[in-house]
Amino acid sequence: MQFPLRKFFSYYKPYLRLYLFVLLCTLIVSGVTLAFPLLVQHITKKVLTGDMTTALQQVYGIGALMLVLAVIQNAGNYFMDYYGHAVGARMESDMRSELFAHMQSFSFDFYDQAKTGQLMSRITNDLLLLSELYHHGPEDYVRYLVRFIGAFVILFTINAPLTLAVFCFFPFLGAFSFYFNRLLNRALRNNRERIADVNAQVEDSLSGIRVVKAFANEQLEIAKFDKENQRFLNSRKQTYKAEALFYNSFETMIQLITITVVIFGSAGIVGQTLELADLITFLLYIGFMIEPIQRLTHMSTQLQEGITGFQRFMEIMNMKPGIANEPDAILLPAVQGAIEFKRVSFRYEEHLDRVLHNLSLRVKPGEYVALVGPSGAGKTTLWSLIPRFYEVTQGEVLVDGMNVRDIDLDSLRTNIGIVQQDVYLFAGTVMDNIRYGKADAGEDEIITAAKRANAHDFIMSLPDGYNSEIGQRGVKLSGGQKQRLSIARVFLRNPPILIFDEATSALDNESERIVKESLETLAKGRTTLVIAHRLSTIRNAERILVLTEDGIVEQGKHDALLAEGGVYARLYAESL
Repeated sequence: MQFPLRKFFSYYKPYLRLYLFVLLCTLIVSGVTLAFPLLVQHITKKVLTGDMTTALQQVYGIGALMLVLAVIQNAGNYFMDYYGHAVGARMESDMRSELFAHMQSFSFDFYDQAKTGQLMSRITNDLLLLSELYHHGPEDYVRYLVRFIGAFVILFTINAPLTLAVFCFFPFLGAFSFYFNRLLNRALRNNRERIADVNAQVEDSLSGIRVVKAFANEQLEIAKFDKENQRFLNSRKQTYKAEALFYNSFETMIQLITITVVIFGSAGIVGQTLELADLITFLLYIGFMIEPIQRLTHMSTQLQEGITGFQRFMEIMNMKPGIANEPDAILLPAVQGAIEFKRVSFRYEEHLDRVLHNLSLRVKPGEYVALVGPSGAGKTTLWSLIPRFYEVTQGEVLVDGMNVRDIDLDSLRTNIGIVQQDVYLFAGTVMDNIRYGKADAGEDEIITAAKRANAHDFIMSLPDGYNSEIGQRGVKLSGGQKQRLSIARVFLRNPPILIFDEATSALDNESERIVKESLETLAKGRTTLVIAHRLSTIRNAERILVLTEDGIVEQGKHDALLAEGGVYARLYAESL
């Protein structure tokens, strides 16, 4: 993938003035740093060899100047460190917000394939490393480039032949660095992928910790984690091996430069072509030339990690949402609740078989329709096509005669309430979770919704009532309690279309009875679509559809379908 430089530098734009101030401080500090050896040379070469009375005055004067320069240098370093890191942190925050918002736009098909731990790694670890590159990258390169060029010019004025002899080493250092940087880039990218796999394994294991405990599979999870951890360790070993070879070889070449200066400089003193003060100054400035190379070499790891992080960031940002609004998407008017499937076919991926094939169906406004069938027949998939969680492969899905593709997604989904079997509650309070159905709802609205969902009494029995913390995924509540909170959320939203996806199949009889009452209250006056596992719960449905791999093979009321003695009668008998 070609590195998108324009996109990379675009994140500086909101903070350009502040960062230019940081770079100005960098130039000032670099200039001051270059001035100190010259002042030392002046003292050793000019002052101490002259009249001692005037020399002492000059020493005090130069000392005062050095103190002033030291104050300027320290102030500049403070501003560089503080404001530089502040700019990097702000850019990191902007990118993290942009990446998270982009992830929110992806449809179910993306999350069916992605691993949560890997996505978390991209939004945390990768961007943290990238922040360091944004802060230190231009600043350090400017600082050390100025020092290198300044030191070279000063050395050239002191002794041109010796400076050119030293400079002959640098093309080899450059070629050497370029070769090893390519190796390090591949190794560091591999490290990012391996740590993302570790994060994914941790997220998967900790999210399912109750299943792990239930099956006493702690050792199995430890073994799976150790496997990913070992892969990451092996990846790090390869990186460290390349770094060790690179840095130690580089240090050897730097030592050769120092030896060259000492030998030829000493020969110059013996031949009276170089003064001792000049050699001392030369050695000081050689340090200024070598330090940038050392620092820039060590910065290569930071550079490669930052570039790798940005490439991984752009991999996600360049992905287009599988389902998005059309340019001229319309808002739904007052929804009546009529739903129609016209010759709908669907498959999850091109290489997979069709889940639905050429299916047509009409649901009247306010109708209560139940969908039953064997596992894998596509029941959940069929209802998921209405809010466009997935896109039909062929055909059309209509709401009040309008193709769902032409409807604004927010407008479509806010008019559909969904109660699922696997309820997801967020960490926080009871009130926070009910308010999720309507962000601007007041406390009275929330309590009314809870009462209609038969949830108010159990909420009031909690230690802090509606302000009680329920834990991650609502772990402090029972299955029936969690389900009633999810129903309260839908009551609060008050949508004209409802989808119940096996909402009571995992509950005990008493919880099922309470939840069923809540669902029946919620369904009044709304178009209601139910996926049923326990067929006894949908006996009063106005219409029952039987979906198999051959499509909708039967439909009608409960008693009529039983009398036919077909698929529904067999499924009903099996459910008893």
